[in-house]
Amino acid sequence: MSMEPDDFLRAVEAALFVAEAPLTPAELKLHVGNGGDLDAALQALASHYAGRGINLVERGGRWHFQTASDLAHILRREKDEPRKLSRAAMETLAIIAYHEPVSRAEIDSIRGVQVAKGTLDVLMEAGWIRPAGRREVPGRPLIYATSVEFLTHFGLGSRRDLPGMDDLRAAGLLDPVDLALEGMGGQSVLENDEEEA
Repeated sequence: MSMEPDDFLRAVEAALFVAEAPLTPAELKLHVGNGGDLDAALQALASHYAGRGINLVERGGRWHFQTASDLAHILRREKDEPRKLSRAAMETLAIIAYHEPVSRAEIDSIRGVQVAKGTLDVLMEAGWIRPAGRREVPGRPLIYATSVEFLTHFGLGSRRDLPGMDDLRAAGLLDPVDLALEGMGGQSVLENDEEEA
């Protein structure tokens, strides 16, 4: 059954509006069928809602409506106490985001200290990381990756939107130790150790 283009667009809009969670294009097709060009409808709706009070956004291959970021503060009725992550949790989350999929041993190696199990539990409870299978090596360690909730919370379309070194430097988020190492010719302690070996 084919729909008129306007009817198909309206059906996609309605399905996204009532969805309890973000939807993939395949899930949307289950609701609206194949009566039109879904990609074109999604792009048309995203353009239509750009600059309005709500926006249609795609995060990790899933589409949903969200409040425009510049208006979110006026819709909060109660102040949520933001749960601050420990430095260890922030470092662990950054390592997983930039190196995923990554095992606990690999996280330990990059951080230089052992990660506490509670740190990974906190990140999983927040919904920002997920188990992503097992590495095909002896012992078959569990590997971790970021979740769609991570992308949504931080307003990222995909992991490619994570800030690079230049962005972090411009924002003043690099530690003085990182800047000092970079000033020494850009070699890290690990690189020096490899040369000596």
